[in-house]
Amino acid sequence: MKGGKSTGAQKKSDAKLAVKKGKAAKDPNKPKRPASAFFVFMEEFRNQFKAENPHNKSVAAVSKAGGEKWKAMSTSEKAPYVAKAEKRKAEYEKTMVAYNKKQASGGKDEDDDSDKSKSEVNNEEDSDEEEDDD
Repeated sequence: MKGGKSTGAQKKSDAKLAVKKGKAAKDPNKPKRPASAFFVFMEEFRNQFKAENPHNKSVAAVSKAGGEKWKAMSTSEKAPYVAKAEKRKAEYEKTMVAYNKKQASGGKDEDDDSDKSKSEVNNEEDSDEEEDDD
């Protein structure tokens, strides 16, 4: 049939809609990833730049100047920042191992103050409703 919609096209569009899901919720207790050597450098550079240019409040200007200085630096000049970044990465890996062990062993939210299971809570609600009906 000319000009008519094929049923195959509709099935594909429906399948695409069904697959789309929202983002998974992030765990607020998960450790944050460590900063790279460049960002360790930028922490120090921002303070230095603000001291030299107190009237410049442009974030873009600070970032651009920091990027240019980073590119101009030699490997030996970058070494202390790389060392700090490696140290932070090692600490992060240790905390992630502890975090993963806690997640694997516990699996229970600390926010849940009740010792009762969900089925026990549901049973109590059902019995309360039955008493109200009388």
